[in-house]
Amino acid sequence: MKTLMLGNEAVARGLYEAGCCFVSSYPGTPSTEITECVAKYEEVYAEWAPNEKVALEAALGASLAGKRSFCAMKHVGLNVAADPLFTISYTGVNAGLVIGVADDAGMHSSQNEQDSRYYAKASKVPMLEPSDSAEALRFAKLAYELSETFDTAVLMKMCTRVSHSQSVVEPGERVVPEQKKYEKNPAKYIMMPANAKKRHPEVEARIKALTAWAETAEINRVEAGQDSSCGIITSSTCYQYVKEAFGDTYPILKLGMIWPMPEQKIKDFAATVDKLVVVEELDGFVETHCRNLGLSVSGKDLFTNIGELSQNLVKEKLGGTVQTGACLDENIPARPPVMCAGCPHRSIFYVLKKLNLTVLGDIGCYTLGAVPPLGAIDTTICMGASVSGLHGFVKADGEANAGRTVAVIGDSTFIHSGITGLINVAYNESNSTVIILDNSITGMTGHQQNPTTGYNLKGDPCTKIDLESLCHAVGINRVRVVDPYDMETCQKVVQEELAAKEPSVIISRRPCALLKYVKHPGPICSDTEKCKGCKACMKIGCPAISMVDGKAKIDATLCVGCGVCEQLCKFDALG
Repeated sequence: MKTLMLGNEAVARGLYEAGCCFVSSYPGTPSTEITECVAKYEEVYAEWAPNEKVALEAALGASLAGKRSFCAMKHVGLNVAADPLFTISYTGVNAGLVIGVADDAGMHSSQNEQDSRYYAKASKVPMLEPSDSAEALRFAKLAYELSETFDTAVLMKMCTRVSHSQSVVEPGERVVPEQKKYEKNPAKYIMMPANAKKRHPEVEARIKALTAWAETAEINRVEAGQDSSCGIITSSTCYQYVKEAFGDTYPILKLGMIWPMPEQKIKDFAATVDKLVVVEELDGFVETHCRNLGLSVSGKDLFTNIGELSQNLVKEKLGGTVQTGACLDENIPARPPVMCAGCPHRSIFYVLKKLNLTVLGDIGCYTLGAVPPLGAIDTTICMGASVSGLHGFVKADGEANAGRTVAVIGDSTFIHSGITGLINVAYNESNSTVIILDNSITGMTGHQQNPTTGYNLKGDPCTKIDLESLCHAVGINRVRVVDPYDMETCQKVVQEELAAKEPSVIISRRPCALLKYVKHPGPICSDTEKCKGCKACMKIGCPAISMVDGKAKIDATLCVGCGVCEQLCKFDALG
C-alpha cells in the first residue's frame, strides 16, 4: 500500500526490506531520523555509537561477520569517519555495507557547507544520490546489491530537502539474504603496505567496472524534452527544482549514481542538445566531470556554489518565468534561535560573561551562548575542538591567560571527541579548565541517548559512563560538579578552578529542561510594583522574560521556574 514517508524514513524502510541486520550511527542533522526510524524494526539491531568513526568501524565488523550493515552521519561526520572509509575502499566487504551521509546545503544546522561527493571520488567508493523518498527506499536496497556485487562499501548521499520532505513510497517485504560466512583472508583485510599495494589495482579496476555499470544503469536516465536547445544534467533535489521549473520542456539526464559517473552516456546526451547545462548543489562536481570529457558546459557560471538552489533560481538563470507570489506589507522581525526557557546552560554562560573570560566553545545547543545578550563564546570549530584548542591556547600564551580562559563542551560531544583532547591536557600538562555541560542527553539533534545517559537507542537501561571517574582516569585530579541553577556557587567554583595551578574539570550538571521526565516547579511571577525596570533579568536572554511598559513580565506558558532570573533581581520583583 502506498504511503507518505520522509526521505530518512524511506531510507530506513529500504534498509529493513534489504535485510540489513546491524546499524550503528552518531546523530547529526539531517541524517538522524534514519537511525531512529530503523530502530523501530525489531529485526534490526540499531545503536548510537560514541562517534562516526566508531560507527563505521562497527558496521564494517558486522559486514565481515556476514550480516548486511549500515551507518549514518551528517556531512561533517564523514570527516570523522574518513580514516576507516579510505581503507575500507581497499579491503572491500563481506556482506553489504552502506554508508549514509546527509549534506546540509544552506547550513540549516551545521557549521559549514560541504560537498560529500568529493569523498566518494577521493576514496574511490561508489555513491548513490536519491531525489525523493521513493528513490531513497529503492536506492538503499540497490546499494546492498552493488556493495556485494562489486565488493565495496557504498555511499548514499542525502540532503536536507530530501531527508526532511515527504513523498509517496510503496513499501515491500523484508528479504534477508543468507548470512555470508567469514573466511580468513589476510591479503584482503590486513592493510599493511605489502597487501595494500596489491589491493590498490583492484580498487581501480572496480571503479572502471562501476563506470561501465553506470552507462546502462536505469537510475541514470534520460528524460525526453520538447526543446533540444538546452539539455540539463542534474541529480538529487536539484532534479525536483528543474522538473518543477520546466516540466518536460528540456531534455534531462538525471543521475542516480553520482560517482562514478557514466562517460559515453553523458557524451551521447550532450550530442542531442544545442547547449549543455548542469544544475547541482554545491560545487561544480558534475560540471567538472563533463569538462574532463571535453564537453562545453555551463554550470557554476550560472548557479551559485553557496547555499541551496530553488525553483525560481533555476527559472531565472535558464529563462523561465519567475513566480513572484504574494508578500506581506511589513517585514517580519528576525527571530534568531535562543536557548530554551530553563536551559541549564544559560546561567553558566552568564557567569563566564560576567567574569570576562575567553571561552572556547564546541558543537551543541550551547553554541547559542554566543548569541546576545550572553555573547560568551569566542570560538566554535568542530566536535571536541574546544578542549584541544584550549590546551594549545594556554600553551602558546605561556599560560599567562590560563586563569582567564576555559573550554565548554557538552556531555555527548565530550564522549564523541573531547576525551582525547582532555587526555592531551593531562599528558602535556597545560593549566586548562574544561567545563562539561552535562544536560543528560544529546540535545541539539533532538534528544538522543549517549553513553553518559544510562540508556541505549531503544531506551533500554545500559552501562552509564561516569564522567567524574572518566576524567580522573585520564589524569585530571581536580573534578568539581555544580548545579548551573546555583549561580553563586558556579561563579565561586569557576574562579577557584581558574586559580588552581593544574588542569581541572567542572561538570555543570542538570538535565535539559525539555526532557519529559524533568519536573519543574512551575512559572514564577513578576511584581510590577517592586520592579524598577533595571533590566538586570534581561541579561540572561531568557525567552520567557520581556519588558512591557518598562516592567519585567514573565510568560507563564514558557517559564519553568528555574529561578535564575530571581538571583539577578535586587528588588525581589521576581519570585
